[in-house]
Amino acid sequence: MPQNVPSFSSMLEAAEHSAVHLEMRDTYGVSGEADDFTTWQRTGQRDTDRHSAHWAPWVDLVSRAVSRGVIVQRARIVSEPVSDYIRFEYAGTTVNLSAGEQVRWLSRRRASDIALPGNDFWLFDGRLIRWNHFAGNGSSGGPEIADDPATAKLCSEAFEAVWARAVPHEQYEIR
Repeated sequence: MPQNVPSFSSMLEAAEHSAVHLEMRDTYGVSGEADDFTTWQRTGQRDTDRHSAHWAPWVDLVSRAVSRGVIVQRARIVSEPVSDYIRFEYAGTTVNLSAGEQVRWLSRRRASDIALPGNDFWLFDGRLIRWNHFAGNGSSGGPEIADDPATAKLCSEAFEAVWARAVPHEQYEIR
């Protein structure tokens, strides 16, 4: 059933306390990153200029949220050795950090006993979920919104369990 989903920007702008993101895929095929990923694969160079056309809107959005006191955290569960796409993400994470995000990494082997939702998500203020659905090839399958308290609790507990075990970006070594 199609759903009218607010933009991610409006959801982050409405957040009052927290916005946490759990990523669990080893590869994504998001169209907005395709050219950058191809360039990185060819050259090993990643756009890490927080003022670039690619990054500036994200940096501005997150920086504004953080300046309002919103805690923005991102945890990534990854298979090791990591995929090329995860290496690409890792190379760009310095920009996320410069915007005020906190980022941690967890080896999938260390997540085996954590009850995890079936999809990546953003959880805003511990109550509003924005599911990120993906096709098998990693392309976006579109977002979905949920506010069921039991599901929000599952997401919150899953994120907190991952966060507690995960390694801060500055200490994580790509394998």
